[in-house]
Amino acid sequence: MKPTWQEKLKYQFDNFMARGTAALIGALGLLSLLLIFVMAAVISLGDIRPSGSDESLNFWEAAWQSLMRTLDAGTMGGDEGWSFRFVMFIVTLGGVFIISTLIGVLTSGIENKMDELRKGRSRVIESGHTVILGWSPQVFTILSELIIANQNQKDSCIVILGNKDKVEMEDEIRSVIGETGHTRIVCRTGNPIDMNDLELVSLQTSRSVVVLASGNNDPDAQTIKMILAITNNPNRRAEPYHIVAEIKDPKNVHAAKLAGKDEVELVLTGDLISRIIAQTCRQSGLSIVYTELLNFSGDEIYFKEEPALVGKTFHETLFAYKDSTVIGLDQKGVGVRLNPPMDTRIRAGDRIIAISADDDTIILDPPTESPLQPHAIVCCEPEAQAPERTLILGWNWRVPFIINELDHYVASGSEIVVTADEPLGAAKIERLCSDLVHLKVTYRQTDTTDRRVLESISPECYDHVIVLSYSDTKGIQEADACTLMTLLHLRDIAEQGNKEISITSEILDLQNRPLAEITRADDFIVSENLISLIMTQIAENKAINAVFADIFDPDGSELYLKPAGQYVQLDTQVNFYTVIESAARRGEVAIGYRLKALAGDAANAYGVILNPDKTALISFSPEDRIIVLAEN
Repeated sequence: MKPTWQEKLKYQFDNFMARGTAALIGALGLLSLLLIFVMAAVISLGDIRPSGSDESLNFWEAAWQSLMRTLDAGTMGGDEGWSFRFVMFIVTLGGVFIISTLIGVLTSGIENKMDELRKGRSRVIESGHTVILGWSPQVFTILSELIIANQNQKDSCIVILGNKDKVEMEDEIRSVIGETGHTRIVCRTGNPIDMNDLELVSLQTSRSVVVLASGNNDPDAQTIKMILAITNNPNRRAEPYHIVAEIKDPKNVHAAKLAGKDEVELVLTGDLISRIIAQTCRQSGLSIVYTELLNFSGDEIYFKEEPALVGKTFHETLFAYKDSTVIGLDQKGVGVRLNPPMDTRIRAGDRIIAISADDDTIILDPPTESPLQPHAIVCCEPEAQAPERTLILGWNWRVPFIINELDHYVASGSEIVVTADEPLGAAKIERLCSDLVHLKVTYRQTDTTDRRVLESISPECYDHVIVLSYSDTKGIQEADACTLMTLLHLRDIAEQGNKEISITSEILDLQNRPLAEITRADDFIVSENLISLIMTQIAENKAINAVFADIFDPDGSELYLKPAGQYVQLDTQVNFYTVIESAARRGEVAIGYRLKALAGDAANAYGVILNPDKTALISFSPEDRIIVLAEN
């Protein structure tokens, strides 16, 4: 059937309306001008003038008079002369219908644009910024650390792309973070695995990209998809990206490396937290050392090439800096080596690895004369390692990994008892911990928040107690509540029996840590917080991932807190140069100490002091510890 002209006209009108607000504004604006100019031409050519006026109106004066009446109908109230009034009445009617419609369309267009801006779908125009892909509770720790790291920059920017409303993200950031200093935080709403959405955050001009695991059932798959979306984008830049991503399951590491190749630095979260828990449960205060070393509020790890040290031994470099503590070398062609042999020579192209307040505070400043106090150095053999008994209360997927990690550190004949409300716990341990060398594992299924159950276990008879969160089966707050209940019972059991129980607990929400401290446990592992700190450090310095891999690996040197009496005379004023020398004679690197008297003082980092003033004199008590990098 052939369409009528009315149908054609209606179809053309529909197509025009579908063009959007800009087309409507343009059409209404042209129609308004057409009305004004036509009426102006009628007035000027027809010599229509107000009654009593001797002068004719020219075209532009008539156009101005018409414009005023379209904008304000009351303007024609003073007109005289019916011919002039009639023309101006037509102009005013046009203003009422056309100009009013134009104003309405403009208002609607502005509102739509505001809604679009609130949706966070506009492209970010930034350069040298950090991009965070994904949204999780970790984002707040990462933002806080990046803000501290960027304090010495006048204008820095962090861009977040998440599957969450832009305004909600901004409100949460303001609520949790507060003031951001010189750092601007820009939020955009989108899917991080959608290549079109990735264009919103200007990846091509970014300095680094942090990929956060999502909270779904298969977060690693989502992470790998995000890496692929970045590295295989048709619009990607030519130079390599600096991507930091977290992987939970070790079996997915190879796939993630294939997706990101040399452009991605992976943080294996399950393996990493398991190692930290395994190391920390045997050394009270180690979690505080890790936190102080990883955050940006104190001293951090930096790399620096120092030509003046070429030809020197690693032992000599330990005394080359007054305000920095050397912990290792990044050797050209070899890579990172923490606590290398003391006679290792510095070669051209090597970089020293040091703990310092900032990268510009690593300044050569060797003492002009020997600062050592030889009379205060103690030379004693370390005590033989004895079998240990460890109790694990609670369950999550990390338990088998923790058991395997502890097997690397304990002596033969050691024992682990796992008590948890997990029906498949015994089967999982048997399947995933089949190659244990030093440990014997026993599993008991029961409720770890039940006081009678805890008393029957006799936790005071164990060398170490680990309280894990039920993060697999409970929400964050519910899991932390169970942990707190268990800790309260344990502390009460210890007080009633007048016994000491060494407790390391896992907390999911950093905001619950003050509540947990009431239980006076020895260490708190806030797992997501530590992972966030590590990812932030790597985002700022790609090379530092190799340092963390070495520190947390059971092979090579790890961090230990050893009795101060094994290094220097107790109750004797000594400087830290002397402590460094004593540790170096044992093939270790001293990086700080922990004072028992301040162990309960949060304002003083619970007594942990890293990279101390080497010239200041200090007297150690029997309960104080020296923090060292050592093989064992």
